[in-house]
Amino acid sequence: MSEIGSALLVFVLLLVATGFGVWLRPLLPEEHKAHETVQLVQLVIGMLVTFAALVLGLMTASAKSSFDTAANDLRTYAADIIELDTTLREYGSDTDAARKLLRVYTAAAVASTWPREPAPAGDYPKNLGSPDNSQKLENVRLGDLLTSVGRQLRQLRAHDPLQQHALDDSLTQFRRVVDARWKIIEEAHSSISQPFFKTLTFWLCVIFLSFGLIAPRNALALVTITLGAVSIASAIYVIVDLDTPLTGPIMISSAPMRDALAHLGR
Repeated sequence: MSEIGSALLVFVLLLVATGFGVWLRPLLPEEHKAHETVQLVQLVIGMLVTFAALVLGLMTASAKSSFDTAANDLRTYAADIIELDTTLREYGSDTDAARKLLRVYTAAAVASTWPREPAPAGDYPKNLGSPDNSQKLENVRLGDLLTSVGRQLRQLRAHDPLQQHALDDSLTQFRRVVDARWKIIEEAHSSISQPFFKTLTFWLCVIFLSFGLIAPRNALALVTITLGAVSIASAIYVIVDLDTPLTGPIMISSAPMRDALAHLGR
């Protein structure tokens, strides 16, 4: 489910739970509205609010940590591409074809991963498409472009020990680039457990149901509960969006890959 969809679903469920509590309150016998009963309900609500706040805080911290890790790994990935290009340049003119393919791959990766940003200039495959969700970030055509770079490297034949050393380094660095690419793809997948998310939503619905049972029937109380639901839904939106760092409005910056592309163009 998308970030906005998850937030809207939680918001609607919280309002429905509150409305059910408001509807149920007049139907309860008078002994259920005694002061002692209301105090007990407030104690249970306080316990649930504490649990929910703790879980939301932990989920936010976990999502932010995953987002920062993906951003750092993207910077490392861009640095590995630059290092590979530098080594190929040191090898000599025989690597011009491989370097060109590496530039094409980098430009296509930037254009397809950040489709809402201006596309890089140059001649490279356009309209590779952008995945609809974080579970389908792997692009076969991009993978083939990167594989072609490795194929070009393996066809090289060194003419002296210096070139042989550069070729060995290039193959090692290429392997590192491939590994880093797959690591970023896997990190971009959502790590939120759906059963856990549903359980948290159930806790929140119980809390707002209790609010509906004990809240006075006036406009200020309803507005306050609605604002609380909006706040919870916005927190869910941020958590889900941070948990998918390469999709949604909150994405990791494309600056490292664009810097790498600028270096490859030299």
